[in-house]
Order: sequence, then structure tokens, then C-alpha cells
Amino acid sequence: MDVDSQPTMEETVLVGDDLMLGPPSPRIPPEIASHVLEGVELCDRILRNFFLCMQINDIEPFCQDEIVLYRQCAERRDKLLRQRLRDSEHKLGLVMPLEQAKERAAQLQAEVASLERRMILASGIEGIEGFRQRWSLHGRLDDIRYIFSFMFILNVQNSQ
Repeated sequence: MDVDSQPTMEETVLVGDDLMLGPPSPRIPPEIASHVLEGVELCDRILRNFFLCMQINDIEPFCQDEIVLYRQCAERRDKLLRQRLRDSEHKLGLVMPLEQAKERAAQLQAEVASLERRMILASGIEGIEGFRQRWSLHGRLDDIRYIFSFMFILNVQNSQ
């Protein structure tokens, strides 16, 4: 194996689409947004610098530092937001009466079914638009499935 054939970080040119490699940022319900977002670095300053760099240079190869910084910041932010959302949902599930928890689980199950149908429809869309829709839907599905599985476990425990 030739060592020179392996691209190094210096040889890898990142583009804007590389920011779509992980799951998309989680959606924060408006009723808990202030609590979940409190003290979280939203990466808006870094994103502003990236857009400014793109405006000045017009192409991504001249904005590598900004892309890397934004991607790192967004990954940290999204990990923290997902954890806070899960903690919030966990606390809500623990204090919620059983009937409301069942209703919440049914609501989440309906949302999963709706997103799965939309995912099937998005699979017929070609090109980058189809990719973006599938990427976004897949991330939302993962987040909601996690919350639903917690609510399901909570309902089973409470009904015993």
C-alpha cells in the first residue's frame, strides 16, 4: 500500500455539502426551547464568518478553516441539544400521568408513521434536493424514534 495514495487532511478539500455528513440538527419544540437552548453555543458567529469568507472568496477551497470550525461547533452543539432534549423528555415522562404518557406515545408513533411516509415519497426525488429531504427526514426520524422508545418503556413500567 502506497502511503502517498492516502489523502491527508491538507489534501482534502471540504465543501459546503460536507456539513451534511452527520445527522441534521435536532428540532427543538417551541415550548421547551428557552430551557434547552440556555447557555448553548449556537455557532452563529462561526457560520457568519463562513458566509463572509464565501462572499469574499466565492469558492470553498479558500474557506477550509471556517468549514472545519463550523462543523466541529455544530457537532458539539447538536450532541448537547440532543442530550438536553432527551433529559427533558425523560423528566416530562416521569412526572406525566399514565394517560397523558400514553397519549404522548401515540402522538409520537403517529409522527414516526408520518415521517416514514414522507421518507418514502422523498426517495422518488432525484438529485441534491432529494438527498437533502431524505437527510433531514432521517435525522428527525432517529430523534423521534429514540423519544418514542423511551415513552414506550415508561408506559410498560408504569402499567406493571
